[in-house]
Amino acid sequence: METPQITVETHLPGGLPGVTLVGLPETSVREARDRVKSAIQNCGLIFPTGRVVVNLAPADLVKEGARFDLAIAISILCATDQVPQARVASYEFLGELSLYGELRATRGCLCAVLSIDGNKKLIVPAANAAEASIVSKSNMIPMRHLLDVVGLLRDPDGKQPINTCVLPKPPRQATESLHDVLGQQAAKRALVIAAAGGHHLLMVGPPGTGKTMLARRFVGLLPDLTDEAAMEVAMVYSAAGLPLPNLCTPPFRDPHHSASAPALVGGGGQIRPGEISLAHRGVLFLDELPHFKPSVLNLLREPLESQQVSIARVNSRATFPASFQFIAAMNPCPAGKVCTQHTCRCSPDQVRRYQARISGPLLDRIDLHVAVPQLPKSMLLNKPESPQQSPAGAISMICDARAAQHKRQGKLNADLHAADLARAADLNVACKRLLSRATDRYQLSARSFHRIIKVARTVADLEAQESIDSTHIAEALSYRTLDWENGLGLAAR
Repeated sequence: METPQITVETHLPGGLPGVTLVGLPETSVREARDRVKSAIQNCGLIFPTGRVVVNLAPADLVKEGARFDLAIAISILCATDQVPQARVASYEFLGELSLYGELRATRGCLCAVLSIDGNKKLIVPAANAAEASIVSKSNMIPMRHLLDVVGLLRDPDGKQPINTCVLPKPPRQATESLHDVLGQQAAKRALVIAAAGGHHLLMVGPPGTGKTMLARRFVGLLPDLTDEAAMEVAMVYSAAGLPLPNLCTPPFRDPHHSASAPALVGGGGQIRPGEISLAHRGVLFLDELPHFKPSVLNLLREPLESQQVSIARVNSRATFPASFQFIAAMNPCPAGKVCTQHTCRCSPDQVRRYQARISGPLLDRIDLHVAVPQLPKSMLLNKPESPQQSPAGAISMICDARAAQHKRQGKLNADLHAADLARAADLNVACKRLLSRATDRYQLSARSFHRIIKVARTVADLEAQESIDSTHIAEALSYRTLDWENGLGLAAR
C-alpha cells in the first residue's frame, strides 16, 4: 500500500539475442520478457535484436506482479531511441501488457495514484480509471494501448484518448431493517450500543433464533463512511486487487469458518490483505465461531487491540490497516440446544470442550456478550407487534452518541486508552462500589474492567447524559456475565 518507486533501466550491450531481468524479480515479473517482446513487435515497433539487460532498482526489494510491464516496454523503447528520453522523465508508468499491446488492469493502482509525485504524471490502464478517478488528481492519465502511450510521449500536446474525471460516491444501498427480526430486544439493544460506541459483540444462542439475521442488519445502524475512511477502504481493496465496494456503506465481511490464517489476517506467497483488512472501517462477522480453528481465531487478538496487522516474511514485510468491529455468533454447544430443557444430547464435558475453542484472551477483548434465546411459540404464531422505536430513531440516537464522543474525546469510546478513559468517564462512589463487587465476583481482568466502563460510557451517551451512574454500569455488567465454566449458564443468562 506504500507503493515504493521502482526505477527501470535498460542496457543494450550487444551479443546473442536474449532478455535478462535483474533486481529480484519473481516469476510473474520474469515472464514480462515474453509479454513485452511480443507487445512491442505486434505494435509495429522495433525490439532489439541483440542482448537486452533490464534492471529493476532498488535491487534488494522483491518485485512481484505484472505491473512493471509498461515501464519495462517504455524503457526498452527509450534505449532504442523510439521514444524521446527527455519526455519520459515527466511520467511514471503502471500496467500489465497483453501480447498485442493492450493495457490490462493491475492491483494497487489507487495506492500508486495517491503516492505519485506532484511534478509527474502517472499513466495507468484504462481498466483502472474508475478506481483511480476517485482521487481528484489531474496527473493521472488512463490509457488503453501501448501505442497510445507511445503517441503521448512523442507528442505530449496531442489529444489524449481518455479524459480523466472524478467519479462521485454512489448513494448508500438500502439495507434490511433490524426490526425485521422478531423479538430479541436484548440483542437489538446490544447492537445499538455496539454501533454507538464501536464495541465488539458476541451473540450466543441455539440455532434459528436470529443471530445471523441480526448481524447482517448491523451495518444498517452504522453511519456513512467519511471521505477519509472511504479512501482507506478503497486503498485496501486496490492493494488486494478486488473491485471497489460501495464507498458510502461500511464494508461487511463474513468469511466461512473454513478460512485459513492467511485468508483471515493476510499473507500468502504474495502478501495480500486478509478479511480483517477488507473489513477495515466496517464489520467482520464470524458465524459459527467455535468451528473456526483456534489457531486462526487467536490471530485476531493483536489486531483487535492495535487496529492493524503486520505480516513479516523473510524477504518482505507488509502492514495493513485493520480497524473493524468484530461481530460473532455461536451456538452454546455442538447440538445447539444446551439452553433448552431436556433436549440437548451433549454431555457437560462436550459442552466445555466446545466452548473452550474460544480462548479466554479473545473473549476478554469482546465488549458485549449477549444471549439470543429461543422465541416463544406465541410470538411466532401471533401477528408481530409494531416496534417500540423506528429504525430512523435508533440510527439518530447512534449518530448523536457518536457525535458526542468525537466532540468530547475525538474518537469512539471503544478506542479510548486507559488515560483517556479516566478523563471521559468520571465514576461516582456508587459506580465504584458496584464495579468493585463485580470485579471480585467475576474475577475480571484489567482489560474487562476498562471495557465495562467504556460500554457504560456509551450507554450514557445514548441517553445524552454527561456523567455515568450506577444504572449504566449495571447494564454494561449484564453484557459480561456469561459463565464460561458452566455451559447451561452460558445461554441462560
